[in-house]
Amino acid sequence: MISPNTRPRGYTLIELIIAVGIFALVMTLAGGAYLIVIGVNRQVHAMTTGINNLSYALDTMARNIRTGTGYRCGSGNCTDGPSFSFTDQSGRSVTYSLSNNAIQQNVDSVSSTVTDPAITISALRFYASGTGRTANSDYTQPYVTIVISGEISTGRGDPLGFSLETSAAMRGTDI
Repeated sequence: MISPNTRPRGYTLIELIIAVGIFALVMTLAGGAYLIVIGVNRQVHAMTTGINNLSYALDTMARNIRTGTGYRCGSGNCTDGPSFSFTDQSGRSVTYSLSNNAIQQNVDSVSSTVTDPAITISALRFYASGTGRTANSDYTQPYVTIVISGEISTGRGDPLGFSLETSAAMRGTDI
C-alpha cells in the first residue's frame, strides 16, 4: 500500500499558469529583441549603401579629373571654388557642381546627378593649383583637392554626418 506522504504528485494548476506566464514573457522579450536587431540591420544597410554610393561618386570624380586637362574654375587657380571644369580624355567639357543638395555632372551640356537621393550634400568645394600656363611662369603640376560635407539619411533616426576630402593630380603635363 502507498503511504499518503510518498504518493506521486503532478503539477498543480497554479504551477502550470506560472510556467506558461514565464515562457510567454521570455518569448515576448526575445521577439522584441529580434525586431530591434532587424531595424538596426536595415539602418546599417541604408548607411552602407549611402557610403558606397558616395565613395563611388568621389572616386569617379577624382579619376575623371586625373585623366583630364585644362582645369578651370573661373580664371586661374581656384582657392575655394563651388564648381570645377576640365576637358576629359575624350575632349568633352566636364563640370562638377553642387545643385539641389546633390553633386551634378555636366558633360557637354548634358546634366546628371552623381549622388544618391539619400545623400544630402551641404558643401562642395574645389581647391586647384597649378592651373596656369607656363607663359605665366607656372610650372606646378595641376592638382585639385575636393572637399565634400553633408549627411546620409538612413530612413530612421538621425542622419549620419560626413566630411570627406580627396585630391587628384593631373597625370599628364600641362607644359
